[in-house]
Amino acid sequence: MRKYSVVLLAILSILLSSCAQQKAYAEQEMMITKTTLNQKSQNLNNIDPELNQLSPTPEPTSTLRPSSTPLASPTPIPSFTTVPSATPIPDSVYLKGVTNFRQSYPISCESRTAVDWADFFGVQIYESDFQFALPLSDNPDKGFVGDVNDSWGQVPPYSYGVHAAPVATLLKEEYGLSARAARNFSLDNLKKEIASGQPLIAWVIGNMVGGIPSEYIDQAGDKVTVAAYEHTVIVTGYGVDHIRYLNNGNFFQVPIDTFLNSWGVLGNMVIYHKDPGDRY
Repeated sequence: MRKYSVVLLAILSILLSSCAQQKAYAEQEMMITKTTLNQKSQNLNNIDPELNQLSPTPEPTSTLRPSSTPLASPTPIPSFTTVPSATPIPDSVYLKGVTNFRQSYPISCESRTAVDWADFFGVQIYESDFQFALPLSDNPDKGFVGDVNDSWGQVPPYSYGVHAAPVATLLKEEYGLSARAARNFSLDNLKKEIASGQPLIAWVIGNMVGGIPSEYIDQAGDKVTVAAYEHTVIVTGYGVDHIRYLNNGNFFQVPIDTFLNSWGVLGNMVIYHKDPGDRY
């Protein structure tokens, strides 16, 4: 037991001695640090006082830039002009001053209606002159098909007649009329033409009866829709439920459905007076 006590006392003595040495080292380091700080303070005091009064580095002044070129004020957008609503189509219109005569040849209805239509616009033409000025073809979209003296009711390549395009071209190029051929013409557009004071030539079947269209391929390989008893009339008026037209010198009036059924066989084909605005 005594032996252990002696050992503990020895260890304690060693520890106390070590702590004393560390304290001495710390005090020595503090003295050195203090001395160093005093020397640095003295050196700073020896600096020229004027150097201590150096003005801070001035910040560069902003370079003056020319003011931006003022932007042009935007061009004011014009206000929309109120567009007047379209003139409503009248419920009924019947044109005066349209005359029509019987055709001179068995299948010259297109020439007869063309010269009577031209007469309404102040251009006088003889039916025979017009008929024999038409180009000839086996395709009615290109010219007159067959012999004008043959019987009516046949289809190409037999004697048939002619469609709207060659007739309108002759009226325009030879006689100076503002004639235009059209297909798929609507009933509303037809009424607008009548309401504006202008009769139309319409391609129908017989005296406004039904028909069966068929396809014909001409010698050049082009297709065209044809129908037996193809015929032309001059549409001169309409009412709420009917259409009025001239056929071989006589006025007729049929229900609108009857007219549409016959007119539709060849695709609502017409010739109308083409105004400078060309509405269609």
